[in-house]
Amino acid sequence: MTTQTMTLDAYYREVMHGAKSRTVEHAARLSHAVLHVLGFNLSGSIKRKLARALPQPLGRELTRGWRLINVRDRRLSRYKFLKDVGLHSGNTDPQYAALATTAVFRQLKQFIDGDLSREVAKDLSPEVRELWNAA
Repeated sequence: MTTQTMTLDAYYREVMHGAKSRTVEHAARLSHAVLHVLGFNLSGSIKRKLARALPQPLGRELTRGWRLINVRDRRLSRYKFLKDVGLHSGNTDPQYAALATTAVFRQLKQFIDGDLSREVAKDLSPEVRELWNAA
């Protein structure tokens, strides 16, 4: 077992506990949903920088989506972000999406330094930035 695999296992276990998920598989699904939605709401340069700083499977989840027109909503509400996370995770309860998003953001920050964390926060809409900073 590689160090990265152990790190990913620990990451998913921490997300599971933080999101109060029943299984590691549920935590992985939540993580994928949050990363997918986060990826659509970051500029290309910050998204690539964050993806390089994360373990490869997580970085791939962050960059896996595409849209015909990638126009970010710089005023994206917390509600819309969490609604999208719920849509992609299969659990549409907004309170649970907030809990899961906070758990994922908290664990993502374990992989990156403070400078990159501030860059990510600055690139997000104000309401989503509050979620990132509170994690």
